Amino acid sequence: MSRIYEALQRADLERRSAQEAETPEAAEPFSVPNSVESPSIKSELILDHMTLRPWVPSMDSLPTLRDNGESIEQFHGLRSQIYQYRDQAPLKTILISSGMPAEGKTFVAANLAMSLARNKNNRVLLIDSDLRRPVLHTTLGAPNSPGLIDYLAGSAGVIDILQRNQNPHFVDGGRVRSIPNLTFIPAGSGGDNLLELVANHRIEELIASLSPHFDWILIDSPPVLAFADAIDLARAADAVLLVARAGTTPFDVAQRAQAAFSSSRILGFVLNAVTDAPRNGSYYYYGKQEDGRGSKRRKDKRR
Repeated sequence: MSRIYEALQRADLERRSAQEAETPEAAEPFSVPNSVESPSIKSELILDHMTLRPWVPSMDSLPTLRDNGESIEQFHGLRSQIYQYRDQAPLKTILISSGMPAEGKTFVAANLAMSLARNKNNRVLLIDSDLRRPVLHTTLGAPNSPGLIDYLAGSAGVIDILQRNQNPHFVDGGRVRSIPNLTFIPAGSGGDNLLELVANHRIEELIASLSPHFDWILIDSPPVLAFADAIDLARAADAVLLVARAGTTPFDVAQRAQAAFSSSRILGFVLNAVTDAPRNGSYYYYGKQEDGRGSKRRKDKRR
C-alpha cells in the first residue's frame, strides 16, 4: 500500500507542477504603462463617472438648438447625408477641418454634433483638437480644462477630460431649451510642443478607448494648411469632412486642403456662408452668416 500511496503522491505533485508551469503568470498582478491601454482597461471605462459642468451655450452659434428654422433643416440634411455615407462603409469618427482659419469648421462641427445628438438614441462625443485656437468651449459655454492637451501630455486620464452639461435644460428667450445627449472634450490650456503631443499617437489610443461608448465622434481640427496637426489627427478618424467659405475661400486653397488629406477618406465639402442660394440641383451645401443673421441653404451641381 505504501508504494501505491507514494506513486499517487508523485503523480499528484507532477500534475500540480505541470499546471503551474502552463500558467505561471495568471495569478500574478500586472500593470500596464500609461501609454498603453489594454482591452480590459477600455471595457472598464465608466462614463457615469465623468464630471458634470455648467454649460451656457451660445444660441447665436448653435441654431440647431432652436425648435425650428432653416439651419435646423440644413443640418438635418447634412446629417442624413452622413447616415448614407455610413451605409456605404463603416463610419463613426469624423474629422472636420478646413484649408485656412475663419472658414466655419467649428460652427459646422458644433451644429452637426447637436443635430446628431438630438436623436436620443445617438451617443455623441465632440472633441476640440484645435489646440492653438480653441473655440468650441466658448460655443458651448463650457470650461476649457482639463482637456485634450492634458491627456496628450499624460497629466490627465480619459475620464478626467470628459464632461457633460450639468443642467439638461436651460431657458433662452423665455423658452426652455434642452441640451442633447452630448459629451465634450475641450482643448485644454497650456502645453508646449503641441505638434509633438499630437504626433505621439495618444489621440489614436484615446479614440480607440472611447469608440465603444459612442455612436458618433466628431473632431474639430486645426486648419490643415496652417498647421500640420490636422494630418496626424486624421489618422485617428474614419473620414474627413472639409469646410470652405463661400466668396472667400480660393479654389486653389480648397484643392490644396483636399490634397493634404489624400491618405484619408474625404466625405466632401460643406460650403459655409452661402447667400442667394439657388433652389434647384442635386447636391447640398450648408452655410451661415458670421454675424448671426442665420444661414442659407444651397443646392448646386458642383462638388
